[in-house]
Amino acid sequence: MRVVLLAMAMLGMIVQAHAADMPDFLRGSFSGAAPTVNWSGWYAGGTVAYNSSAQDFSGSLSGLTNFIYRDTTLEGPTSSLTALGKATTQGTGFGGFIGRNWQWEDVVLGIEANYNYMSRLSAYSSSSLGPLLITNPPGENPPAGTSDTYSVKLVGSAVATLQDMITFRGRAGYAWGDIMPYMFGGLAVGRMDVERSVTTTTTKRVDTITTDAFGNTITTFGPTLTVPSLTTTMSQGRTNNFVAGWTAGLGFEFRIWQGLFARAEYEHVGFSPVENVRVTVDTARAGLGYRF
Repeated sequence: MRVVLLAMAMLGMIVQAHAADMPDFLRGSFSGAAPTVNWSGWYAGGTVAYNSSAQDFSGSLSGLTNFIYRDTTLEGPTSSLTALGKATTQGTGFGGFIGRNWQWEDVVLGIEANYNYMSRLSAYSSSSLGPLLITNPPGENPPAGTSDTYSVKLVGSAVATLQDMITFRGRAGYAWGDIMPYMFGGLAVGRMDVERSVTTTTTKRVDTITTDAFGNTITTFGPTLTVPSLTTTMSQGRTNNFVAGWTAGLGFEFRIWQGLFARAEYEHVGFSPVENVRVTVDTARAGLGYRF
């Protein structure tokens, strides 16, 4: 909450800025603020973090099942089957940062690179689906007087592990005495391991349909037989896979003594899918740094 209030105060002061040249336009006009601290220059530091990650496995098995049922009449009916859901995990981490600030009166703009080790932030999901009965799927042309019924069951699992990440961020802050609230956004690159596996069990039953002398339809169920080519297990995994994403967040820094400062921030990172698994990370982070 304190971070949010500081960010709101920063925005309010920028709106009240003078309209002259660029620095004056960005310059705040809060008369009660302490003398402005010089935040310009290079800086570096270290952080500790608490991470909360959400992994969406809902589409993770589709690539495997689509391969198993490819070029069969079950390819369409099974293409959107989802056996897994979402999972969350939490953990601690640590990292470091280095950046450069430029200051115009009270406004501070900068760029920063931030490394974060996640202590193997991992989540797992497993579930089953079915058996689902599929009668005469599109493309199936049974002989007259017969009907084909398939039974499909999926048992799947998936795990995603985020090992570490690097973010490249642009920052915009407001020098408010010894405190500088800031907001940031940019790009992220994560190193991720993803493994997924599915077991399919498929059977087929051919039923005979007849009509008696009174016009009644009679269905005679045939034996249920396993379809060997569609009853199998398939696994797939990628390790040390680099995946791109984006980052955004809020924070503030507090000058302790001369160039030494402390910081606290909240960051949200979203990564592009790996093996149809989507991963997002929310981080609360604290650190110490020194401005040179």
